[in-house]
Amino acid sequence: MLRELNTFAVVAQEGTFAAAGQKIGLTQAAVSAQMQRLETELGITLFDRSGRAAKLNRQGQQLLPEIQALLRQFQQLGNKPQAPALKPQLTLGAIVSIQRTLLPQVLLRFHRHNTRFRTRVVPGMSFDLINQVDADELDLAVVIKPPFSLANELTWTPLLQEPYQLLVPRQLANASPIELMSQQPFIRYEHTSFGGRQVDRYLREQGIDVNEVCEIDELDTLVTLVAKGLGVAIVPQTLSWRRWPAAVTALDLGEQRFYRQLGLVHKADKAQAEVLAELKQHFVAELKKAAPADTDTA
Repeated sequence: MLRELNTFAVVAQEGTFAAAGQKIGLTQAAVSAQMQRLETELGITLFDRSGRAAKLNRQGQQLLPEIQALLRQFQQLGNKPQAPALKPQLTLGAIVSIQRTLLPQVLLRFHRHNTRFRTRVVPGMSFDLINQVDADELDLAVVIKPPFSLANELTWTPLLQEPYQLLVPRQLANASPIELMSQQPFIRYEHTSFGGRQVDRYLREQGIDVNEVCEIDELDTLVTLVAKGLGVAIVPQTLSWRRWPAAVTALDLGEQRFYRQLGLVHKADKAQAEVLAELKQHFVAELKKAAPADTDTA
């Protein structure tokens, strides 16, 4: 049908079957046969025929603009500009405290210096994010250092150490930390998380039995509960808590002080080694500006 439509347009332009045939390399008989097939397919007569002469009739003239438009659309099918190819994507994982503090500035810095990549951020707990890096679902993740050895294929880059402190309602600030943990209601940092496991280990090593009233993984909520007077809690001083709320006091754990270590984990043989190294540099640079004075950075 497309061939017949094209021949019809040439006939309309040249005026006769013979002239159209000469232009497209067909005999007059072949042109005539194509036009007969076209008329049969459309179910209408397109030409007024008189002997060997043929002239577009009224129906043919009315149909001509539609056929010309259809032919133009067909010709443009292969000439449409292709959509620009998507930039390669870096998929980053990050725990909540990093997403709320360090990550926005790192991404801003990265995209200002590197226009070759786009990024996607995946939230999660440290254990899950490490597994996703190992499974090649993430290129890099910012996590709490696990209490076990990483797989040989994974590389660990330390970023900072956040000190754990005993957070208590302000009116209890002058009491002994040991007595407070033993006697006051205790809000537990979720025990299956890497950070929560550190708290559990500390309590076991110190032989402290706590009166647990609540267990929660969200640190901001935990701090709020202490500020509201629900109990005391052992929490890390994260970047988002450079200053504790006025309603709470943070007590140092003294010689038993311990830390939550945060760092970057990625595959050692990752193809994007160069750009991952660039990302690590941005994390370190932003961390130096963001870390509290008493936070240890790598």
